[in-house]
Amino acid sequence: METGAEKSSLESLLIRNQERSHGVDGEVSQQGCFCREDFIGEAKKQLWLAGPLIAVSLLQYCLQVISIMFVGHLGELALSSASMACSFASVTGFSVLLGMGSALETLCGQAYGAKQYHMLGQDAEISAGAGTFNRWLIPSLFAYGLLQCLNRLLQTQNNVFPMMLSSGATSLLHIIVCWGLVFKSGLGSKGAALAITISNWINVFLLAIYVNLEYWSFEMVVLLSGLLPNPKLEASVLSISLNTCWMVYMISVGLGGTISTRVSNELGAGRPQGARLAIYVMIIIALSEGAAVGITTILVRQVWGNLYSNEEEVITYVANMMPLLALSDFLDGFQCVLSGAARGCGWQNLCAFINLGAYYVVAIPSAVLLAFIFHIGGMGLWMGIICGLVVQVVALVSVNACTDWDREAAKAISRVEETGIDSHGT
Repeated sequence: METGAEKSSLESLLIRNQERSHGVDGEVSQQGCFCREDFIGEAKKQLWLAGPLIAVSLLQYCLQVISIMFVGHLGELALSSASMACSFASVTGFSVLLGMGSALETLCGQAYGAKQYHMLGQDAEISAGAGTFNRWLIPSLFAYGLLQCLNRLLQTQNNVFPMMLSSGATSLLHIIVCWGLVFKSGLGSKGAALAITISNWINVFLLAIYVNLEYWSFEMVVLLSGLLPNPKLEASVLSISLNTCWMVYMISVGLGGTISTRVSNELGAGRPQGARLAIYVMIIIALSEGAAVGITTILVRQVWGNLYSNEEEVITYVANMMPLLALSDFLDGFQCVLSGAARGCGWQNLCAFINLGAYYVVAIPSAVLLAFIFHIGGMGLWMGIICGLVVQVVALVSVNACTDWDREAAKAISRVEETGIDSHGT
């Protein structure tokens, strides 16, 4: 009876939300058009939510930008070295560890506490063997900590299929690794512990590749610039371009998070027209922001390089790159908002496939073709990224344009009902 009453209460709440959406404002929504007050009200909600998100993202990323600016004034070699180091660190470390450090406290604490063998009352010989096994197992703790964070990251996005594939591939490889280390290497039981460590790191590596492929495509441009003629100049300018691009992208991250929240809220409340309105308003905001950023980027092109370097060659090259940055910033901001809307519908898998296809099927091959075959250099690398962004925007526009918002709202309500009933029932 209690579960039924709670279900009835939940359903009545959802019905009231739907009724409110078909009141004075809902009547307009039913007709598929929105009045000026609708747009202004929605814009206020989104800007209030996006402001703090943009500020946090910008301020955190400015730490790296400021450091690169200071190093740049030490000379071209120092700038290119620091730029390459930051790109390599992003690929191999920061992009993986971003938001994934919390599990280590618990796991390392348990590992430390496991030293109290005398409290277990075990035989000394068994304890000695267990100690040896654990010492060989310690490196797996770090991999396991990262693995759990990656799993939770994908799980909260309802993106569980890559986890299943990664775990399956790791399990198959573990059989081979374990057989080789235990029976063929002479390590015995120590080989089994080492095999666990290796397999955990393989799993982390596979999931990290999946999570970070989009970000690595940009960093790869800087790494590829080291293969061009005059690599010091190319790496320096591409790194400045990437830093500038990421700094502007922090604004888009805030807007993307805002529209994701608004769309998911409106769909969960059974207001499909509200979700459409939120997207229309955010598209206007994104286009305005992109135009403002693009114009500003072009206006400051002659002075922007001075913030990073005293070398005239670097400053001139940066000025020539800025129009390309303006275009890529505009496209990247637009795709970030469209991706946010898709995430609000729960389409993380679709977004991932679009991103991977746009960057690794179009962007990187185009960048290599333009830079090394047509000899356009660093500008060719960035043009390749723009090609990928164009494909990404076209795909996301098509997805959003073909969306049946009434159906998505019904699916969202169904998920809310099922989750609410299950949680009350348990």
